[in-house]
Amino acid sequence: MKQSDVIYGRHPVLEALAAGQPVDKVFLQQGTRGEFEKELRQACKLHAVPMTIVPQSKLQRMVRGNHQGVVAQLAAAAYQRVEDLLPMIYERGETPLLLLLDGVTDVRNLGAIARSAEVCGAHTIIIPQKNSAGLTADAVKSSAGALSRLPVCREKSLVNTVEFLRMSGVKVIASDLSAEVYLKDVSLTGPLCIVMGAEDEGISEGVNRAADQTFRIPQVGTLNSFNVSVAAGILLFEAMRVRMNG
Repeated sequence: MKQSDVIYGRHPVLEALAAGQPVDKVFLQQGTRGEFEKELRQACKLHAVPMTIVPQSKLQRMVRGNHQGVVAQLAAAAYQRVEDLLPMIYERGETPLLLLLDGVTDVRNLGAIARSAEVCGAHTIIIPQKNSAGLTADAVKSSAGALSRLPVCREKSLVNTVEFLRMSGVKVIASDLSAEVYLKDVSLTGPLCIVMGAEDEGISEGVNRAADQTFRIPQVGTLNSFNVSVAAGILLFEAMRVRMNG
């Protein structure tokens, strides 16, 4: 992690949050108590920034200066909210194509997925506040710049987000290895959100239940599944192909 990618020290971190700087995550030293801890926690909650408690040794590996027990990892761009972005897509007369990632933690996978999403005309990638790769410099680099152009929405509750999308006329379909329906039998036209989970755990139970439909990508080999970024590319390309053909 480059020193330019972080802010450290109690006052600088609080000031960065108050000023609305794009912060990906805040790391607080284990055992920190008192007014600063309360103020930091409130600021993170207000600005929807996840805060992680870590040992002092981790902070010392992250920065060389006097961190005072707190380090903020900067985001390469500001996060957006689905409730703000979706109406704008409709107002432009476009048909929403959204991608929701549930538990994708590898920044290289996020970057590769973003590259496919941008090329295939997706409007945004939706990620959770916790248990997810974020808009770090490494993710942007892996995306070949796509994350600098493609909006990323970070939401506190993916289940609530799925319910909001459905109420807003967006069909939510979830990729699931145990589904009985194959991709070829799923309609990819109209307002659509494709949900993908982590390779090892898949989609969380709550998100799976909240989706309109589950499906699976056909495969004939013996490996368990496609890499998540490859699977995302397959799904996004198929959605683009169907939409281009009317």
